[in-house]
Amino acid sequence: MKAVIQRVKRASVTVEGKVVGEIGPGVLVLLGVEIGDTCKQADWMAEKIVNLRIFCDDQGKMNLALPDIKGEMLAVSQFTLAGNCSKGRRPSFDTAAAPEEANKLYSYFMGQVWELGVPVQSGIFQADMEVSLVNDGPVTFVLETPPNR
Repeated sequence: MKAVIQRVKRASVTVEGKVVGEIGPGVLVLLGVEIGDTCKQADWMAEKIVNLRIFCDDQGKMNLALPDIKGEMLAVSQFTLAGNCSKGRRPSFDTAAAPEEANKLYSYFMGQVWELGVPVQSGIFQADMEVSLVNDGPVTFVLETPPNR
C-alpha cells in the first residue's frame, strides 16, 4: 500500500462538475492499493497517517498530528501509485490490486481513520476526478507499508 500525503489548508474532489468531498485544514491522501495488500496494512497506514506529526506547534516545529489540530482527511483512491515507470515509456500497472479488492481496502482504510477519530471525506472509486488543493508549506510525504506488515 502506498500513499502520498499532502498537508493542506483545504482540498476538494469534484466528479462530473459536483464536489463530492471537501475538507478544511488537514491532509489530502492519495492511496494506492497493490496486489497482496491486507487489512493489517491498511490499519498500519491509517494509524501512521492520523498520528504523523506534520503540523506546526506554537514554535513552528512539526510536533502536532491531525487529532491535535482537529484536522480532516480527504482520501482519494489512486491506482497509478502502483505504476512502475522503470522500463519503457508506458507505466506498467501489474502490481495494482484488482478494482474490487482495492475498493474494499480503500473503504476499510477510511473506516479505520474514522475509528481513530478523524473526519474523512472521499472521492468516488474509479471515477474521473478533479482534485483541488492548497498545499500548506508545501509539505508532502510518500509513505509505503513495510513489506512484512
